[in-house]
Amino acid sequence: MSAMELCDLSAYELAALIRKREISAVEALESTLERIELVDGRPGSLDAGEITAEDHAKVHAFITRTEETARAQAQAVDKSISEGVIPGPLAGVPYTVKDIFNVRGTRSTAGSRILSNYTAPYTATAVERMEKAGAVMLGKVNLDEFTHGSSSESSAYQPAPRNPWDTSKVPGGSSGGSTAAVAAGMGALSLGTDTGGSIRQPAAFCGVVGLKPTYGRVSRYGLIAFGSSLDCPGPVARNVRDAAMMLSVIAGPDRRDSTAVTIPVPDYTAEIEAGVKGMRIGLSPDFFKIQYFNHESGQMEEEPISDEIKQAVEQAADRLSEMGARVVENVPMPRTKYGIPTYFVISRVEVASNLHRFDGVKYGYRTPVPAEDLDELYRRTRAEGFGAQPKLRILMGMYVSAAQYSEQYYQRALRVRSLIRGDFERIYDPQGEYRLDALLTPATPTPAFGYGDVYGDTVLMQYADQFTVTGNHAGVPGLSLMGGLSKERLPLGIQLLGRDYDEATLLRIGRAFEVATEDAAWRKVRPQVLEGLS
Repeated sequence: MSAMELCDLSAYELAALIRKREISAVEALESTLERIELVDGRPGSLDAGEITAEDHAKVHAFITRTEETARAQAQAVDKSISEGVIPGPLAGVPYTVKDIFNVRGTRSTAGSRILSNYTAPYTATAVERMEKAGAVMLGKVNLDEFTHGSSSESSAYQPAPRNPWDTSKVPGGSSGGSTAAVAAGMGALSLGTDTGGSIRQPAAFCGVVGLKPTYGRVSRYGLIAFGSSLDCPGPVARNVRDAAMMLSVIAGPDRRDSTAVTIPVPDYTAEIEAGVKGMRIGLSPDFFKIQYFNHESGQMEEEPISDEIKQAVEQAADRLSEMGARVVENVPMPRTKYGIPTYFVISRVEVASNLHRFDGVKYGYRTPVPAEDLDELYRRTRAEGFGAQPKLRILMGMYVSAAQYSEQYYQRALRVRSLIRGDFERIYDPQGEYRLDALLTPATPTPAFGYGDVYGDTVLMQYADQFTVTGNHAGVPGLSLMGGLSKERLPLGIQLLGRDYDEATLLRIGRAFEVATEDAAWRKVRPQVLEGLS
């Protein structure tokens, strides 16, 4: 096996080869670093200057690379294995971290100028657990500023990430750097976050596997918060087994995070090959259309999703049915259409609260212009340090949570969130009419859209998350995986939504679908940026 091929292996394969000493962790790392040099281009920076034609052809997943630290970690893994000690289940596996997590001694920017000079003094729990499992961190990857977006274009660090399948397209967001890196072979795994679909939507756009765990399954300690009641750290991987391995590592209680549940964490790989025979998997017509409020007509309107994505979901249902699952059609999810408006209100209120800590006093960027008082210091620092998206969200959050508007907007949104949760409770009720094990849906309404096509239209951008955001409102787990390729050779994403703390069932179903489609022609196609590489 050539060194170049090592970076295209799954985490499961790499870990096994390294444990058996058929390859070394250092060899796996060097192969991945070579791939980064070939396809990633320059890392994102605040002073990017002109974006060139060469930039347009690269992926730009990274903000900060940590090669020397990675080499030291890989050498330590090899030393331990040579001494008969296995450092952990992910020993020697290269991975990346979305730059919304604190990692001690590294710049932790959240994709924003306001944290451009912030070096984290501590490490997030999820990253600590990856380190303990022996994984090798390649660096911090780019994202929408403070995770505010669905395309990764809003990052203050340019060039922003591009889609490895077609670099004229966006990778999705906010975990676009994570999914682009995994799709391009720049690390077998990545640690992302999902607030309204920010793992699952870019995973669909980039043709990889993305898992949003149940809220509280993975600790949020060390995560720079966006919406505290919605944020979920989770894995991005090349296949379902890798996602299961990673979730087994990062999940579990944490005394430093009161929202982290104390429910025992299973070995998610133990039953992953058990198949789907006897499972009940639902299809809902409410997930086959985009429903939105037209401010000109004052009415809710709807448009069908892409025919190719609808066909991919239906074909996935057929494959699962052939493997013994019972497909239950016409499952009603009537509050799905309210997911985005509800998210607009709740997430903005929470972000307005969370971003107040960035004021130029305690840490991070401070305006160089002398200020007469604290109020002026705050205003100047935030005006210069925040980009357009954080400013818009802070302003809206303050507006809808103001005393005179709270009942009209925020309190109503909280009630609607409860109704959305009720939709899921009803379809998963073991004594109910549907008794589902999972709901099969599209992950996105369309394949990846063009770079610059939607950016600037915050409302339209948000509707890329209509099929993922309800999972965040309800707190349930969701798995996004590739279901085929469009005529333009862009990934088509499908999604599985499940019961609380039952990620294992979603992973079993996802793995069964991978087995059923392992010989499909679209499984053999590689992303554009990898064509011609040996």
